[in-house]
Amino acid sequence: MAAEQPHDVSADERVILGYSSPRVETAPLRLGAGARLRSGTVVYAGSVIGSSFQTGHNVVIREENRIGDDVSVWSNSIVDYGCVIGDRVKIHSNCYVAQYTELEEDVFLAPGVTIANDLFPGNAQSARAMAGPRIGAGAQIGAGTVILPYLRIGEGAIVGAGSVVTRDVPPGVIAYGTPARATRSVDELGDLAAYLETRREHRFLPRPTDHPARPTGI
Repeated sequence: MAAEQPHDVSADERVILGYSSPRVETAPLRLGAGARLRSGTVVYAGSVIGSSFQTGHNVVIREENRIGDDVSVWSNSIVDYGCVIGDRVKIHSNCYVAQYTELEEDVFLAPGVTIANDLFPGNAQSARAMAGPRIGAGAQIGAGTVILPYLRIGEGAIVGAGSVVTRDVPPGVIAYGTPARATRSVDELGDLAAYLETRREHRFLPRPTDHPARPTGI
C-alpha cells in the first residue's frame, strides 16, 4: 500500500489506498486528516488530497490528482488522472471527470455529469493534447450534463440539467440546452419563494421547515 495518511482516517472494509498505477511510476498517495472513505473506494498512489475528504461507495480516484480540502465524491463516480480540484468541491453520484480537468473551489456537479477531454477520439495527435474543461469557482452543473474538452465555464455560472456544453459559458450566467446557450444572468433568478409555494401546492411537498438539517456531505 503506497500511501501516507494520518491516524484519523475512517475507511470501511474493501477500501484500497495507494493502488499502483499501470500507466506511470508515482509517489505515495498523500491523504489529509479526517477522511471518510466508504466501501468500494479505490484511491491510486500519486495523488495529493487535502483534509476532510469524503467518498461514497465504489468511487475511483486515479493518480496524479491534486485535490483540496473538504471535497466530496459520491457513489459510483470516477476522477481520472491529472485533475486539479479546489476546496469544497462536491461531485455527486455517477459522474465521470476526465483527465486534466480543473474544478475550482465550490464547484458542484449534480448526478450523472460527464466531462470529456479528447477532441477527436482515436486520433493520435488529439490523444497527446487531451485536456478537460476548466470550471470556475462556484459554478453549478445540472444533472446529466455533458461538457466537452477545452471549454471554460465561468465563475458562478449555472448549467441546466441535461445540457450538452459545446462552447464557453460566461461567468454568472444561466445556460442550458443542446447545445447549451446562455439565457440570462444568475442575478435575474430573483426570489424563488413564490415558485416553490406553487410547486408545493401541486405536489404536496413539505414546507422548508419540515426538512431535516442538511448534512455536511452530499
